[in-house]
Amino acid sequence: MGFSAVAEEARIFKTLRLEGNGVRWKAPGGGEPRTVSYGIATGDIEFQGARNCGRMTALGPLLQASNVSAQTVHEEVAAAFAMWQDVANIRFREAIAPEQPDILIGAQAEPEGWAFANVFYDVLSPEPIKPISRALICLNPERRWKVGFDGNLRAYDLRYTIAHEVGHAIGLDHPNSGGQIMGYRYEETFRGLQTGDIAGAVLLYGKSQPQGVAAASQPPTAGPAEAIAPSPLPNITRGGSRAAPQPGK
Repeated sequence: MGFSAVAEEARIFKTLRLEGNGVRWKAPGGGEPRTVSYGIATGDIEFQGARNCGRMTALGPLLQASNVSAQTVHEEVAAAFAMWQDVANIRFREAIAPEQPDILIGAQAEPEGWAFANVFYDVLSPEPIKPISRALICLNPERRWKVGFDGNLRAYDLRYTIAHEVGHAIGLDHPNSGGQIMGYRYEETFRGLQTGDIAGAVLLYGKSQPQGVAAASQPPTAGPAEAIAPSPLPNITRGGSRAAPQPGK
């Protein structure tokens, strides 16, 4: 690959590197996609070693302050995960209590910024791209959240933000320029994955296979499952953090 092609890739997508290591969810083999579970926190949880999502809590106060129902956020979260599943060979499903979700979503107990993702991986793995063991997504309950675009960049769309953080949770970083869901700037010009987002996800997991889809693009109608507090992270994992996109100008 020539220099110009590498530069173009970095402009539209970039893979996440933690302590110099590339990371992704490990597939079971045989071309089968990895199925990653997700859940929404229902109480106070602490994660030792998590830089920004070390203390998380339920989304209730955040939703109440922004006048968003629990059912709506459940649907928006499912739609955000489905974006990535529709383009890459990775599957997502909602965890069923008492199962511990691979990706846990909650509110920050110590609010700052807008949103963050913490990604933990097996640092001792001999594989060149280290396997992700768990990821956290935490939202600031003191910010204003919404569903859909209205031109107000001081309130973030939940689906857009969650999709951005899921991108980090599967191994993508901020590209060198904007115009992508994974871009550093929050903008209300598109609500779906863009060319670079898709290219980065396909690089990590391959193209989506139509057979055996575990979650539809349309959000399910069932209510949210309760997520219990996960067990402490094993000592072999290390984590890194990425922030949500900042308001556009």
